[in-house]
Amino acid sequence: MLNRFALVDEDNVVYTQYTTYSGGSRHDFLNDSEMDGLNISIVFPYGSPKQLCLAIPTENLTLAGKRMKACFVQIDINEIVDLLAFDDEGRTYFAIYAPGGENLSDTELGPFIAKQNIFEAISGVVAEGSLQKINKDFEKDIEGTMTFRANGVAETLSYVPVEGTDWEMAVLIRESVINERIRDISENSLDASRKQIASTLALVVLFGTVLLLELRIMANNRLAAEKANSKALKTMANTDALTGVRNKLAYSEQETALNHRISGGEIEELAVVVCDINGLKFVNDTEGHAAGDKLIKDASALICEYFDHGAVFRIGGDEFVVILQGRGFELMEEDVKAFNHKAEENIKKGGVVVSLGYSVLSPSDTELRNVFDRADQMMYARKQALKEMGAHTRDSV
Repeated sequence: MLNRFALVDEDNVVYTQYTTYSGGSRHDFLNDSEMDGLNISIVFPYGSPKQLCLAIPTENLTLAGKRMKACFVQIDINEIVDLLAFDDEGRTYFAIYAPGGENLSDTELGPFIAKQNIFEAISGVVAEGSLQKINKDFEKDIEGTMTFRANGVAETLSYVPVEGTDWEMAVLIRESVINERIRDISENSLDASRKQIASTLALVVLFGTVLLLELRIMANNRLAAEKANSKALKTMANTDALTGVRNKLAYSEQETALNHRISGGEIEELAVVVCDINGLKFVNDTEGHAAGDKLIKDASALICEYFDHGAVFRIGGDEFVVILQGRGFELMEEDVKAFNHKAEENIKKGGVVVSLGYSVLSPSDTELRNVFDRADQMMYARKQALKEMGAHTRDSV
């Protein structure tokens, strides 16, 4: 009977079990920035029966960084009508109407009124005074009862306002049902029947509210689990905020995983490239840290460009590490040669200069650190050579 549960964030994005969509165009109550309380409305899903929408505001509920302002449930109106029907022989009919008499539930109120506007349908069979009274009752949310004869059949029409809306719930009972079941019922019993209709609707609302509160608890529990295991959060924790490459924490995790495989003899081809930015301290001291940050980002982009088949990590202020396996390992010699050539060109042009050292895994290595240390030593030798090359270039100018 409960066709859909959903949450709505402050931007009117609706989150259902299977999808998300913008809710402002489908649900008028979402056009208000805040909800004061329970909202009951009719929605018209494409290709589906009309739905009764029960919405309540959600206080202090935040999911994935988004504040949720409401949650709601949709219920098939036809199923509500079936629930309320107590006569299975087609002699008792239910429908929900707007103040102007329009049929909101799209259900037939007997063969005479059917799905028409209720005022237009009965205008020819009831006195003018009775028609004016039911018009006024619908406008003022007043309950009432009237009897009329249509096509030779006596019909009794009872209607009660639906609490929290401007709708009227109408019940049409044919003469045969009255003769069989209602003739001996006192006026108090009839009032009790009317109240039962309203109570049934109230129970439906309460049932939906309880389930929505349960949904909130489930969502909070799920959010707590997601915070502990979320891949997105882990990605953020392992990403260098300045350059967008992986950071020192990510390198430590990778090193631990690779050490396990190295000790188990699972890896044969692996290389480590250590890179260091030349002149970062000088730029920070003379041009400021904004210029230094730009130099770091430019150097990172250069490393990623030449080692696009490797895993790039920033492990210090001016230090990067690239782990090469598979295709990256196969292209290592070619990429290192091209990268070093670019660094020497940049010395002459005044571009980004990055010193590079590399080493490959040998049978005697027991952990990744052994490979890293050899690459680090080569990098420092290359750094000194590039400094001397730069000094020679300046002297020759």
